[in-house]
Amino acid sequence: MIVQAVAFYIFAAVCVGSGVMVISARNPVHSVLFLILAFFNAAGLFVLMGAEFLAMILVVVYVGAVAVLFLFVVMMLDIDFAELRRGALQHLPIAGTIGVLLLVELVFLAATTQVVGPAEAPSAVAAVPNTLAIGRVLYTDYVLLFQAAGLILLVAMVGAIVLTLRHREGVRRQVIARQIGRRRELTIEVRKVRPREGVSS
Repeated sequence: MIVQAVAFYIFAAVCVGSGVMVISARNPVHSVLFLILAFFNAAGLFVLMGAEFLAMILVVVYVGAVAVLFLFVVMMLDIDFAELRRGALQHLPIAGTIGVLLLVELVFLAATTQVVGPAEAPSAVAAVPNTLAIGRVLYTDYVLLFQAAGLILLVAMVGAIVLTLRHREGVRRQVIARQIGRRRELTIEVRKVRPREGVSS
């Protein structure tokens, strides 16, 4: 129990510190790296809570895809971040007000939520692994909504490809219909080549 408490405080401290460094680092590449560190520590907190599926999703999806995508976009785009920070001070009062409201909501939520420890959890729920429980719920009660979400993501992906696909003039592209429709007379030419003589074009 003491080891779990120590691990929790270490993961929580590093996660909070990484989150602060994400918004306070001057270099955007360093911000993305601190964001990846925060994701890893949040995944460690999920493992301590017994939610290993959420920890795996956090590492695979957010660290493996989203954060790396952020890193590549920041490194590829030549953005003048000093110019973007000039107008940040005029939005500071609104941002501070929103931050205080969120802090009050979190404190109110923590004060009114009843924490259920592992000893008070039902034995039937504790016996089912986290991944198995989520799979049962997704593929039994919410299977239609799960499939609909997959179709929506597929349509969004196809739409993004169609919107970004540009046909430029003068670029040779593969046309499968023309390849299949070619006749033998247009593709093969039989010539009689004499010994020690080449083929004239």
